[in-house]
Amino acid sequence: MIEAVGLTKSYGDKTAVHDLTFRVQPGKVTGFLGPNGAGKSTTMRMILGLDQPTGGSVTVAGHPYRKLPNPPRTVGALLDAGAKHGGRSARNHLLSLAQLSGIPASRVDQVLDVVGLTSVARKRSGGFSLGMGQRLGIAAALLGDPRVLLFDEPVNGLDPEGIRWVRDLMKRLAAEGRTVFVSSHLMSEMALTADHLIVIGRGRLMADMPVQDFIVQNSTSFARVRTADVGQRDGLTSLLTGAGAQVFPEESGTLKVVGLELPQVSDIAFEAGVRLWELSPHHASLEEAYMRMTQGAVDFRAGGAQQPGDAPPGAYGTGGPPGSPLPPGAGPPQQQPYGGAQPQSFAQPQENAR
Repeated sequence: MIEAVGLTKSYGDKTAVHDLTFRVQPGKVTGFLGPNGAGKSTTMRMILGLDQPTGGSVTVAGHPYRKLPNPPRTVGALLDAGAKHGGRSARNHLLSLAQLSGIPASRVDQVLDVVGLTSVARKRSGGFSLGMGQRLGIAAALLGDPRVLLFDEPVNGLDPEGIRWVRDLMKRLAAEGRTVFVSSHLMSEMALTADHLIVIGRGRLMADMPVQDFIVQNSTSFARVRTADVGQRDGLTSLLTGAGAQVFPEESGTLKVVGLELPQVSDIAFEAGVRLWELSPHHASLEEAYMRMTQGAVDFRAGGAQQPGDAPPGAYGTGGPPGSPLPPGAGPPQQQPYGGAQPQSFAQPQENAR
């Protein structure tokens, strides 16, 4: 387990991490999310004893990293896949790490097989592609068979097959009861991999909860309705609005209905004699929920990037631009209403070397 209590890190008058308190539990994959500059890398460096906290503390398996008797046997980490001597072969790179920690050479061959690099084990790592370098970094993290693992952007440079391999590997490691802490900007991958999320923004904790709870609390679900007769659309809109729904038109001719469950929409349409060609539920993705929560915590935004309020009405399927606040029990931000303006074997083929 990883536990941070009041963890703070300042550089001069700049506070990169402010009073973070959280636990990363074993047996699950915990995603670590936040915008660029949020303090994720600094937090991971403090967990690994690479940076000294200004305040608070962080422990791994109950001890500060620097006080662990043999850290690689307890903690494995991938922070920078480029941290290797390019003139050494993949095997010699891992062998040097193993010798420093009293790990037998046989383990080097095991992890090379796990990450699918056995066939290139004696090739210089400097000639590896980005994806192969990531695999070598993961092998280094697994070398000591640790119970706690930290990965920073582990799928960077991997092809789709490699990404799926990493996903399965993370789940397998968690299923073995290990603590798996993964930082990534790929929301689609986090949605498939993570069980729990810790989200920070500008160094402060924003969320610490299961993935599904995070999506529910930071988004609005809606029903999409398409009438068989376009002429009945206005009448159905009035009935749904009268029943307490918010109804927004979509360019495709469908209606986005917020505030009523599908059976209620179906009953209202049936009683009014309105034939429906579509009545489907829609739920926000992790990416939409994440964007909504963290919009106000983004420090670096590209010129010309769309700002809240720039999009036309109805552009966001959850009822508002990412980042607009959604108080508990509240509906989405108002838009122009209808009628107005609109784990078995984990060795996989390697990526090609450059």
